[in-house]
Amino acid sequence: MAERVLVIGSGGREHALAWKLAQSPHVQQVLVAPGNAGTANCGKISNSAVSINNHSILAQYCKDHNVGLVVVGPEVPLAAGIVDDLTAAGVACFGPTARAAQLESSKSFAKSFMDRHGIPTARWRSFTDPQEACSYIRGADFPALVVKASGLAAGKGVIVARDREEACQAALDIMKDKAFGSAGETVVVEELLEGEEVSCLCFSDGSTVAPMPPAQDHKRLLDGDQGPNTGGMGAYCPTPQVSDEMMKLIRESVLQKTVDGMKDEGTQYVGVLYAGLMLTKQGPKVLEFNCRFGDPECQVLMPLLKSDLYEVLRDTLQGKLTSSAPVWLENSTAVTVVMASTGYPGPYQKGVEITGLSQVAELGVQVFHAGTALKEGGGIITSGGRVLTVTAVQSTLEAALHSANQGVAAVGFPDAVYRRDIGHRAIAHLARNSGLTYKDSGVDIAAGNKLVELIKPLAKATSRTGCSVELGGFAGLFDLKSAGFTDPILVSGTDGVGTKLKIAQACNIHNTLGQDLVAMCVNDVLAQGAEPLFFLDYFSCGRLDVGVASSLIAGIAEACKMAGCALLGGETAEMPGVYGPGEYDLAGFCVGAVERGALLPRLGEIGEGDLLIGVASSGVHSNGYSLVRKVLERAGLQYSSPAPFGKPGQTMGEVLLTPTKIYSRILQPVLRSGALKAYAHITGGGLLENIPRVLPRQLAADLDASRWRIPPVFSWLQKEGGLSEEEMSRTFNCGLGAVLVVGRQDAHRVLRQVQSQEEAWIVGSLTYKQPGAEAVVIRNLGRGLRECPSPDTSTLQNGGGQGEHASRRRAKVAVLISGTGTNLQALMEQAKKPSSSAEIVVVISNRPGVLGLKRASMAGIQTRVVDHKLYGSRAEFDSTIDRVLEEFAVEVVCLAGFMRILTGPFVRKWNGKLLNIHPSLLPSFKGVNAQRQALQAGARVSGCTVHFVAEEVDAGAIIVQEAVPVLINDTEESLSDRIREAEHKAFPAALELVASAAVRLGDDGRIVWSSVQC
Repeated sequence: MAERVLVIGSGGREHALAWKLAQSPHVQQVLVAPGNAGTANCGKISNSAVSINNHSILAQYCKDHNVGLVVVGPEVPLAAGIVDDLTAAGVACFGPTARAAQLESSKSFAKSFMDRHGIPTARWRSFTDPQEACSYIRGADFPALVVKASGLAAGKGVIVARDREEACQAALDIMKDKAFGSAGETVVVEELLEGEEVSCLCFSDGSTVAPMPPAQDHKRLLDGDQGPNTGGMGAYCPTPQVSDEMMKLIRESVLQKTVDGMKDEGTQYVGVLYAGLMLTKQGPKVLEFNCRFGDPECQVLMPLLKSDLYEVLRDTLQGKLTSSAPVWLENSTAVTVVMASTGYPGPYQKGVEITGLSQVAELGVQVFHAGTALKEGGGIITSGGRVLTVTAVQSTLEAALHSANQGVAAVGFPDAVYRRDIGHRAIAHLARNSGLTYKDSGVDIAAGNKLVELIKPLAKATSRTGCSVELGGFAGLFDLKSAGFTDPILVSGTDGVGTKLKIAQACNIHNTLGQDLVAMCVNDVLAQGAEPLFFLDYFSCGRLDVGVASSLIAGIAEACKMAGCALLGGETAEMPGVYGPGEYDLAGFCVGAVERGALLPRLGEIGEGDLLIGVASSGVHSNGYSLVRKVLERAGLQYSSPAPFGKPGQTMGEVLLTPTKIYSRILQPVLRSGALKAYAHITGGGLLENIPRVLPRQLAADLDASRWRIPPVFSWLQKEGGLSEEEMSRTFNCGLGAVLVVGRQDAHRVLRQVQSQEEAWIVGSLTYKQPGAEAVVIRNLGRGLRECPSPDTSTLQNGGGQGEHASRRRAKVAVLISGTGTNLQALMEQAKKPSSSAEIVVVISNRPGVLGLKRASMAGIQTRVVDHKLYGSRAEFDSTIDRVLEEFAVEVVCLAGFMRILTGPFVRKWNGKLLNIHPSLLPSFKGVNAQRQALQAGARVSGCTVHFVAEEVDAGAIIVQEAVPVLINDTEESLSDRIREAEHKAFPAALELVASAAVRLGDDGRIVWSSVQC
């Protein structure tokens, strides 16, 4: 039975503990008292307002709320006896008793204990009189320059003096002036040790110790170990300075000796023991003991713990560490960077708003909150000195530090103080102890190999007839004959994405650029009437970031699937010194083929009076971004600024990174029909320069901008940049990503075919071009840009009509739900589009009062509740559902989070009309917990599948699949979130295919694609 766990504390350490505990299947809920903004209502994790100082009230709270385990984060409650009191009340509590915690709460006790048990430490004396302390400092025959408050001082009660006078002053400040309050009633004066300082922690069950990987904290505030001492500005783990042999020595001479000594003195030490060590020439010596996880060491240890933390804590309390030692990730390094308030460790301002946290999550790093609070009305603000810790896990220290620093840069936290050199001692140590390698010059072959392994399954998934993608060879092969070509002409295209790259790099949003790159090349190849066959990419950078590169190439692979071409190969070039930090460039190369007789444009057939069909763009696409960035600068906006257009809540960067549309799937049926005379991709040069590229010289294009929908981004660009109509139409697509030339007799049929999948309009016609006249004339563009009106659907002056959206019959759809209806929302948004072939007529839930019903009602869709609890059998329940479907004359049924298994008769009746979505790439990982299955199997790619429902669970014919790469640090929760986003694209796409009759289920149970009717 899953338990409820209570974590005591409010810092980054406690957030990390709660985060790790929440991953355990044994844990139902993690409560954090008092917690922070990061632990407030985050999945399994939520905050509790229970008092942690009154242990009687706390014990009763635990009993009333069925708390099975309490985990204590900070040192003060441990010293106050929280473990003793809760244990006595029958509440399991992880941590040492107050007596055992004296190792931390009294430095004088700790030093005496080490002397008694022969544990190596610095020479020392304790004092209650400041003058005696000063006499000792001045008279010692060693540098007695370390002055410590004996009691608890929140990790700040240590002064490392530069000389004896400064050490004396520190003793006076602590004892006489009470710099650390009552913690300084006794001071310990120590010898200043020289060497590397490391943190070695272990779990202790009272007899056995289970060491954790060694870590290193960074106490000084600023880079280069400058500035005042703090509670810790960052950490990394493991430390290469601690060899396996040295770790064995530390375990035996320090950790085990301490636990044995406590046991000999009548106190079992159960919990976490933290030894702060100096690696001197004489061997490791103890600087101090802590009786809990360190902060920020905990934030690098938890991501590296492979074992279930709940199980580790349970085994520790039950004395089972001998047989159940924790397991840690191998060949991985974690780095955490602390972001602090200006003024820390002195006075600092509170209430500073923090933004950009959602963007950090997309980078694959983890943010642990410390001094944060929820802002009234929404948002997160600062409430402490150390505010956030940004943690990254990578295969190397350098890569982890780079990722963590990228995460820090993405956080909107004005005037934050943080270090950029976490791990600098380890990097120097590694450099001293290794010979020069290719990697030292800036080229990481191992990272490149890792990238190849990550992208192999992504590329493999793009295989198509004519080639089976197997990366790693010298070249790729494509078999034109097996692809069905008889007399083909090869068509090639190459392109990049221009300075749209700069926006992606500034926003740390990289995954959409892959679609831009593929679209720019594939859409060019279509202009010759060709079917895109395969694609090659070129990615160049100064330093290879595997996470960024894999995100980009995953986007390229997904776009290749959208385009119907194979990702046959590519080149990754790491060129130190050519690009700045975080910079990269992209280029793509597409090859297609067209039968000789189907080559476009068919210039001899294009004539006056032919109509022009415009196909909608998604926005700016990938051209004109140098001008876009200039307009943005002129408007005084940042990429993080709220966008004055686009979806609510989107930033300028997010809207401007909307990917370019790929038209190959939409236009292939039209191309095969033979009705298309020419196709112009509206790319660099806009409408004015691209349409003439496919026309005979004697003809001109007459366009009417009132006939199509101009996206608001273009109106904004013209207004803010003061751009002329000519500049707009020569630079941008102005809402048309492609323009098709068709004969008047074919125009309406072609328009309907295109509109079944995309917005499209008859936007003009071809006229005879007078000598000296312009090749493209655009009427009403200024008015369209100023007003952004809905397209005029009246009859064109030349006789062309375009009332097709209103007249086209839509398939009646029912959606069955059981809960929130997030997929329902995506389906409803698709059905709202004028071009949609689906109309949702009813939403049916087997549970009353769920959010999905409210979503439907607010959208004006009728709802029905068929509560399964009110029926005596599944057959009776299914029969009632069937009657409701008949009532609404439903033709297609979508199961969107419908948590009931339908009976065989129902499935057979609705065979070919019943759609379901599953969170994996079927046939892999059927059934429940698909994301967990994918992670346990080590899958590199997961995703979602929309399929027709069959009587066997998750076995019906597949309609649409959307791939989602599995990231290195993915949890079941993070992978589920990204798959859910993919579902919101895949399900609407599949519904359109079925509703438009483009796809149907054949008699043999396989998918049948409809042929084009000429």
